[in-house]
Amino acid sequence: MAKDIMTRNQVKIKGNGEQPLIFGHGFGCDQNMWRYVSPAFEENFRVILFDFTGAGNSDITAYDPVKYSDLYGYAEDTLEICEALDLKNPIYVGHSVGATIGMLASIRKPEYFKDLILIGASPCYINDLPDYVGGFEREDIEELLGIMDQNFVQWAEVFAPIIMANGERPHLSGELKDSFCSMEPEIARQFARATFLSNHRNELPSVSAPSLILQCSEDAIAPLEVGAYMHDKIQDSVLKIMDATGHCPHMSHPEETISLISEYLELKGRVTVHGLF
Repeated sequence: MAKDIMTRNQVKIKGNGEQPLIFGHGFGCDQNMWRYVSPAFEENFRVILFDFTGAGNSDITAYDPVKYSDLYGYAEDTLEICEALDLKNPIYVGHSVGATIGMLASIRKPEYFKDLILIGASPCYINDLPDYVGGFEREDIEELLGIMDQNFVQWAEVFAPIIMANGERPHLSGELKDSFCSMEPEIARQFARATFLSNHRNELPSVSAPSLILQCSEDAIAPLEVGAYMHDKIQDSVLKIMDATGHCPHMSHPEETISLISEYLELKGRVTVHGLF
C-alpha cells in the first residue's frame, strides 16, 4: 500500500534533517515548481516533494473523477502520504490550492501537522460582499471555466501571464503555461472547478496548527483582503505581506520566500536555520 502511494504521487525524499517538511504545489503545477526553494532546506530538514494525483508525473490511472470532484480527495491523498512515510508532526508548505488542501488535511488530522505555511492561499475565490472579498464575481469564475472548456490551450496562454505577473521575465509565465498544458485537459478542468468554486471559509476557525500566511503585495488570484481574512479567522497565525508580486513567489521571488519561511521556522524554534542563505 505504501509503495502504491509513493508511486501514485511520485513522492521524493531529500535532505539530511529529521524534521519533515512537505511541499504541496498549486493548480496546474507539480513538484518541480519548488526547485528554487526546497533545496535551501535540505541541510536541516527531511524535504518531501510530491505531485497531486492527475498532475506532474503522478499515476494518472489512479485519478478518480468522483474522489477528486472536490478538494477533500486531495487532502485524503496528503494524509495517506504522511501515513505511508510514518511522518511525525510534519511542517506543510503549500502554494495556492495546495495550501488549502494542506489546511483541510490538518483539520482532519490535526495531530499530524506541526505548522502550516500557506503561500497565496484562498479559502474562497468568489466575492461575498460586503463581508468577503475573494477577488472574483461568480460570473467571472464561470466565464474563466467556460473558456477553459472551449479551448484549454488558449486559456493557458491568456491566464498564465496574469497569474505569474512579473512580465519582465516572460520565461516564468511560459513555464507556467507549459505546466498547465502538460495536464490532461479533462483532469485540469475538473481540478479547476474544485479549486475556483470551493468555499472553505467556515473551516478556517478549525485550523489548529500554527500557520504562516504569505501574501504577495499584488496578486490577481488572491488579493490582500484574502490574506487579512485568513489571518483573522485562523487563531494561531502570522501574516506576512511580501514585496513579491504575482501569484507564484516561490518561482518569481524565491529568495524572499526562503527568507520568510526560514525566519518563521527559527522564530518557532522548529530548527536552527542559520546559514541557509
